[in-house]
Amino acid sequence: MAHQLTAGFCERINNLTVEDDALYNSKPTVQFLSFKKVPPASGAANANVDRYRIIVSDGEHFLQSMLATQLNYLIEEDQIAKQTIAVIENFTCNVVQDKRLLIILSMQIIAKTADKIGTPIGLQPPAGSPTSNAQTASPAATATPATPAASTSTNPTPAAPAPQPQRQANRAGRAGAIHPIESLSPYQNHWTIKARITQKTDIKTWSNQRGEGKLFSVILIDETGEIKATGFNAAVDELYDKLQEDHVYYISKGRVNLAKRQYSSLPNEYELTLERNTEVEECHDLTNVPTIRYNFVEIGKLMDVAKDASCDVIGIIKETSPLATLTSKANRTLIKRELTLVDRSGFSVRLTLWGKQAEQFTADDQPVVAFKGVKVGDFGGRSLSMYSSSTMAVNPDIPEAHALRGWYDAAGTEQSYHAYNNMGAGGFSTSKFDPAEILSLSDVKARELGMQDKADSFNARATVMHIKADNIAYPGCTSQDCKKKVVETHDGWRCEKCNKTYEKPEYRYVISMAVADYTGQAWLQGFNDVGEAVFSMKADKLVEIKQRDDAEFNTILQGATGSTFNFVCKAKQDTYNDQVRVRYSVQHITPLNYREEGNHLANLLRRSEWGR
Repeated sequence: MAHQLTAGFCERINNLTVEDDALYNSKPTVQFLSFKKVPPASGAANANVDRYRIIVSDGEHFLQSMLATQLNYLIEEDQIAKQTIAVIENFTCNVVQDKRLLIILSMQIIAKTADKIGTPIGLQPPAGSPTSNAQTASPAATATPATPAASTSTNPTPAAPAPQPQRQANRAGRAGAIHPIESLSPYQNHWTIKARITQKTDIKTWSNQRGEGKLFSVILIDETGEIKATGFNAAVDELYDKLQEDHVYYISKGRVNLAKRQYSSLPNEYELTLERNTEVEECHDLTNVPTIRYNFVEIGKLMDVAKDASCDVIGIIKETSPLATLTSKANRTLIKRELTLVDRSGFSVRLTLWGKQAEQFTADDQPVVAFKGVKVGDFGGRSLSMYSSSTMAVNPDIPEAHALRGWYDAAGTEQSYHAYNNMGAGGFSTSKFDPAEILSLSDVKARELGMQDKADSFNARATVMHIKADNIAYPGCTSQDCKKKVVETHDGWRCEKCNKTYEKPEYRYVISMAVADYTGQAWLQGFNDVGEAVFSMKADKLVEIKQRDDAEFNTILQGATGSTFNFVCKAKQDTYNDQVRVRYSVQHITPLNYREEGNHLANLLRRSEWGR
């Protein structure tokens, strides 16, 4: 099949000196003549990123181009080769050493292999560049002053207008081609993006051995992605008041760097530094600039998200705590506010706001709130926290918010929820026991699980030997999402967190028990779900029995010993009375299912027999 290349494309790129929107939107068909990996410059910020230079032909001429790094996989996976024919769907161009350098941002492959089309030749540098001026001036410099053509003319031709400065030409070229955010990389010298600001931080200051300074950051979004941009010192004075949330801007002349992951949760390997000469112009054409895009995770599926990862969530704010202060390890005073989110998955989770977000947050009538880029923690199972780069939208006009509002008003207000903030502390747990991962208690201690800075999880099968009878339960708040300890007063039981008084508490288990297997013994700590599994009754009933009849209570305790359970535990180091110890807490408990245990043992025997 014969393919038709877009003749004249290379020459038009080479001689581009004025804005040419038609060219940037032309989607030319070209052929790739050769590839070459370009080594990074010494000390370059993207020294670990490969770059590829490609010779592009339109059948008449050829010119050099660079492949945007997000397209490297096309070469590395052998999807394109020499003489591949493709349609360039999106591109821009820079001037490097007085030559036009085409940068390919996206393409569609027409034919991976084809015969070479035409006999393309190289192009001279564009008119007006220093190189071309030197080449044209060379003959004149060697000509003698007496040369008639150089001195007189009977009908002189008017002098051609002086070419515009190359910088002006470059700006015209950039104005005709807006770069998508996903195409930005450190080796591009000239770019312009059109983006919406979805978040702007307050001005922050710092002081260290190297001096003092200030900074602020914004989150920029277009139809292809997001990127963080930070301005320092002079750029703060120049740009802070100019850049406003939810406005759209043309931005150019910033520096593209590798992203500092400890300060950003955005899925972009690069970030921008705004400088004093960064050009910012507000755009009033809001077409093709999206609002915030979400990838929501249900609250009930947060256990599937790794600790310290970021995610988007949407939920109803069921409860809002008052402002609280705490002192950090650096002796700084921090302000926080905790929200309780619920959704139709039947789970609730605690989310923490910090600083001004916490101070300014007001929530009436249990609104729908969408969060983007919040940090997932493992405190009590799962918890959420706002980054400085996280965003929050109250009652956003999106389909997910409308659906959630309708569900909650119809059925959610009367529903009870599994609270993540009580997982491992008396709440529901989704941890799964795996018999293939069982460790003996002696192995747990020999491996020193929990002795490091992080917690370690393990599976165990053990028999209850003894249960401490003292303080086996505490009076808890009856609110579904609280469960804090309440104090008896003259008019009822008061919860300081909820600022409410109740007629009676809901007792919840606090279990400390010695368990043993064939290798040794260990003390396990458990909460309400553990107590209910061990005693097969609610804590309220056991407390009532204890208050009424000590003998019956002791009989129940004795009856609970000797039972064997499967445990999912967490080992974590803590300090008690100035002594460092490892505390084993039960995350999940299940009684033995003898049918499943028998099948597991039978499978082990079969595998052992096959292995002989």
